[in-house]
Amino acid sequence: MHRIQAKSILSSSNGINVYRGCTHGCIYCDSRSICYGIDHEFTDVAVKENAPQLLEAALRSKRKRCMIGTGAMSDPYMPLEKELRITRQCLELIKRYDFGAAVQTKSDLVLRDIDLLSEINHSTKAVVQMTLTTADDELCRIIEPNVCVTSRRFEVLCEMKKAGIPTVMWMCPILPFINDTEENILALVDYADRAGCKGILSFGIGMTLRDGDRQYYYAALDRHFPQLKERYIQRYRDSYELPSPDVRRLWRVFTSACEKAGIEYDTDRIFSYLHEFPENEQLSLF
Repeated sequence: MHRIQAKSILSSSNGINVYRGCTHGCIYCDSRSICYGIDHEFTDVAVKENAPQLLEAALRSKRKRCMIGTGAMSDPYMPLEKELRITRQCLELIKRYDFGAAVQTKSDLVLRDIDLLSEINHSTKAVVQMTLTTADDELCRIIEPNVCVTSRRFEVLCEMKKAGIPTVMWMCPILPFINDTEENILALVDYADRAGCKGILSFGIGMTLRDGDRQYYYAALDRHFPQLKERYIQRYRDSYELPSPDVRRLWRVFTSACEKAGIEYDTDRIFSYLHEFPENEQLSLF
């Protein structure tokens, strides 16, 4: 890692990323794409050490309170957060100034901050979003090698439920020829159902690839799934969107399972829920 002084921290959509880069090693990571302009080795994480000071100034200048999101580009709970505690400092500020928090992660380190998230949720609103891509822990260790496995993430979701903190599952990406099976889709919906998730975000049954990300992903396919790269190239060439060959049927399987379980899957409604700040009482959109 290396430390930097950021010029700003809060985006126009009220999101923060206190780290730039990641060490989780997910083989499909879109944040590796060249378009994001990361000018250092991706795993040599840039730590925005002045993030708390910048966030406090931004919150104090806000005319209206709102939800503050984190985790869209880089996971706020990478292992280095255990010692640096920058994400926790930011949550403390969000609590102090009575804003809401929407946290997105793959890591069980988020449990360390369940006290703060509970306090935020009690006074305003906190939502924890957890990414689950495969119900198979062994496959998870291949495609997401440096972060806790899916069964552990399910336990995290259950702990949030016990604490009364609402959760949303991100069921993406679904990798063609790897985890695009009916068995996997149903198992992930079952995890969400048993954990009491408010909704599941899925952007179709498939994935996206662009320059930077594509090269890293194909190298991982060569290491772990021999000959699969050639199938991708033959079927998708340089496409940005890579839907599963079975996308229509699997989407029906997914939506039917969500409807049966009473889980929201409409992306617009879920994003509205994540962004809407309760002025007087907690929202209940689902």
